[in-house]
Amino acid sequence: MSEDTENQVDQVDPTEVAAIKDTYDKVLAELHKKIIGQNEVVEQLLISIFSNGHCLMVGVPGLAKTLLVQSLAETMKLSFKRIQFTPDLMPSDITGTDIIQEDPETRERRFEFLQGPIFANIILADEINRTPPKTQAALLESMQERQVTIGQTTRPLPPPFFVLATQNPIEQEGTYPLPEAQQDRFLFLVWVDYPEGEDEMNIIKTVTSESMGEIEPVLSGEEIISIQNLLVKIPVPDHVVRYSWKVVRALRPGASRIHQSGQSRQDSCRA
Repeated sequence: MSEDTENQVDQVDPTEVAAIKDTYDKVLAELHKKIIGQNEVVEQLLISIFSNGHCLMVGVPGLAKTLLVQSLAETMKLSFKRIQFTPDLMPSDITGTDIIQEDPETRERRFEFLQGPIFANIILADEINRTPPKTQAALLESMQERQVTIGQTTRPLPPPFFVLATQNPIEQEGTYPLPEAQQDRFLFLVWVDYPEGEDEMNIIKTVTSESMGEIEPVLSGEEIISIQNLLVKIPVPDHVVRYSWKVVRALRPGASRIHQSGQSRQDSCRA
């Protein structure tokens, strides 16, 4: 272990790390009041949130993707907005726009900014690929910079800020593929599959009865930010960093061609 890694270990309080596990268990217990199964999907959603990233959930309609995100938002004491993406949705419908207002006393007219639904802590971008790329691009700055620029004014978004998007597979009618630049803004792409046999039986029993419980919020925005700050301090071994680096390089377009040309140059130098 390197000296830098040892210093990072000294900075991490084990009790704080254990508290993250307790928080995860509490959130999971509340979610299970409405969500049956899908533990792996829930785990990846929470990892994304605790890592200060955004998440894209892909699956066919009817797998409770929207219900899952709404239920997750209910476990947190944060503002929540749902945006239903449609072919006629405009960028200003998401970010907001300047409108002309008249002062009732002075009769003076001035521009006032009317906030769009993007000004919330958790954004559910429902069926994000149901709208054209022009409107999808309205999320780019907010997801990367945590801010929105309207005209000549830049407005910060309230921290913490997450976009949890759902997407139907491309083979469904009336969908638009997400631009690669926007896909890059998501930390995870989570495939939501059909529930397992026993889970599906329990879902049928639950939705045909009144056994769904009410979800109580167990996590505040301050606690989420505290977890995010703690995760940055947790050390990563050098061999893990090197392995990740090699995977990223291997996945770049033309990586094999670059490697082969570099190998050819080395062989020619040896010759």
